[in-house]
Amino acid sequence: MWRSSLQRGTTCLLLVAAPRFLHERHLRLPAQRLLHRPLCGLERRCKAYAPSQSGTRFYKKDAKSTLECPVSPITITDIKHYLRFKEISFHDGYSCLHTPSIFVEPSARRDNFSLFVDKTTGQFLCKDTLVEGSWEDLQDCLEVMQKEEQDCLSPHVLLGYPESVEEQEEMERELREVQRIWSSSVPFSDLAEEEAQLVKTMFQITKVSNATLRRFGVRLFKPTKSLVFPWFGGPESSLKGVKLLSAQSTNTDKVTYKEATVPRCNSYYNLFGLPQVGRMDAEVVLTGHELDTLAVSQATGLPSVALPRGVSCLPPILLPYLEQFKRVTLWLGGDIRSWEASKIFSRKLGLRRCSLVRPGEYQPCPVEALAQGKNFGHIIKSSIPAAHKSIVSFKQLREDVYGELVNTEQVAGVKWGPTGSGKTTFISEVALDLCMQGVNTLWGSFEINNVRLAKIMLTQFAMQRLEENLEQYDFWADKFEELPLYFMTFHGQQNIKTVLETMQHAVYLYDINHVIIDNLQFMMGQENLSVDKLAVQDHIIGAFRKFATNSSCHVTLVIHPRKEEDDRELQTASIFGSAKASQEADNVLILQEKKLLTCAGHRYLQVTKNRFDGDVGIFPLDFIKSSLTFSAPLKGKLKLRKVAAKPESEEGEVAAKKVEVKKEKVTKTTKTPRAVTKGNESTEK
Repeated sequence: MWRSSLQRGTTCLLLVAAPRFLHERHLRLPAQRLLHRPLCGLERRCKAYAPSQSGTRFYKKDAKSTLECPVSPITITDIKHYLRFKEISFHDGYSCLHTPSIFVEPSARRDNFSLFVDKTTGQFLCKDTLVEGSWEDLQDCLEVMQKEEQDCLSPHVLLGYPESVEEQEEMERELREVQRIWSSSVPFSDLAEEEAQLVKTMFQITKVSNATLRRFGVRLFKPTKSLVFPWFGGPESSLKGVKLLSAQSTNTDKVTYKEATVPRCNSYYNLFGLPQVGRMDAEVVLTGHELDTLAVSQATGLPSVALPRGVSCLPPILLPYLEQFKRVTLWLGGDIRSWEASKIFSRKLGLRRCSLVRPGEYQPCPVEALAQGKNFGHIIKSSIPAAHKSIVSFKQLREDVYGELVNTEQVAGVKWGPTGSGKTTFISEVALDLCMQGVNTLWGSFEINNVRLAKIMLTQFAMQRLEENLEQYDFWADKFEELPLYFMTFHGQQNIKTVLETMQHAVYLYDINHVIIDNLQFMMGQENLSVDKLAVQDHIIGAFRKFATNSSCHVTLVIHPRKEEDDRELQTASIFGSAKASQEADNVLILQEKKLLTCAGHRYLQVTKNRFDGDVGIFPLDFIKSSLTFSAPLKGKLKLRKVAAKPESEEGEVAAKKVEVKKEKVTKTTKTPRAVTKGNESTEK
């Protein structure tokens, strides 16, 4: 609410909400921000309302200002919950939620969803009135409307105002400077032909026609020999700023550009080329430079816009202007930095609609491609989809995982007892540990579905049963979502070519360093068994080995062992299939389980092959059921117990011998003393 009791032109917005919803939003009322705005009509309508001081929140106009107290991060779940609570309809867009604008008269709204709420930050923008603000600002406006029974709010309520007289004077100076530069600049059509050609040569845009320059409003500022790119915006498409581009040649005959913007860079949010985009256009080419946008538009006729700060930043406030496009091609430049920026920006924009032009000798930046006569249509058509149909992230699985946690009993199925030795659980913890250290990871779970796997990993990540602490789910899910973790959507039998193509795409686009295949037998399938099954398995293992070598990517392959006698330990020769699996592998790890009759069995990890330094041995493990994690036994600091390694040929001969085992009734089970190396001492356990 607005209160007239505040002095010196400051105003204060008070929160009005049901107590139960304040708890759901985790609101910290002591957090205060001052919001300096001139008094408006809304204040006069609402000054009769004066809630208790404990419910007051103060705001500062600048959304980037630092809070005195930390505020709980907002999630997309919170945003949707609040909008439904307020009975506000919305559409789920690519990076924003679309709602009817509360700053427009109801008669003018119709079905126009012109207010956009960022899914990540909650920051909003009304494209009709250019009103913008934080998620807290939007909440407060909705509370004001509800309390005062208003149908809409004046757009002037949240328009940005200067915080001081000095800032007001600076804004006026900048606006006068913009008008001076623009009025002093000359359209290319008014230049002499020789002068225009000289300027184009200086900027290496000789192939860009005067008609293209005129359509985009590009001019020449003669005093500094600079190109002028205008920024038109607002409901009346008025001139809001300019960017000046000057060119300098270097000793290597390359041209370097220097940019200057009015207003300053941190206030310059111009998507150059946006006025030329039609309301019904569904495809756009996003570039990192204004000259590239000119080249793309002239060569293809496609809508094209340029980012105001190039590859260094995609300001979230610009995302609403890109929501209308169903396909976004990112062609940000011709160097590796542009490629990395493309991958980052595509995640902001929504992977499913983005395609990336990878820089290379035959795919330079657009302005160079135009000068070299490249085929733009072929380059854009050959762009790489940012998302692969067979790769998902936790973001796509998040709601399904939550559903499993809520309905634990329904998804548990029939309880048959032990489900295995824990290979998937163990390797998921290993992969999670590496992923938390920054190793980009791709999971191929062919045995259990991705939702169940993500639930296991999220439990390991949170180190607790989240089904018993559902109120913490969003907190841990938000953290887990930040990990560089992806999942292949395959389940059951799959063609090796399809799997390898998906892995190659992931390495190419997401810089994957670690791929897990769980497991080989499920991927191969059990149908149509033939005598050549071992040959097929050898072929698949060889293909994975080749992929790992060529892609510099680690591949972890889970394989079921052969059936062995209960009193025998597994060994390298126990790996199902021929010896090719162990021969191709750099490391072989076996999860051993010793079953006992009188108590729970013991598990330990055995390293039977280590191609890097040769150390092999065993490491005892304890399973923690509450967090689905493995750990070393608590007694003492245990280290890897080194064991003399046998040649693989000898192990094969031993495995080939027939072993006769007499089955006798076991009356008592005795633990075998296990030597555990601790420094220079040897202790028995």
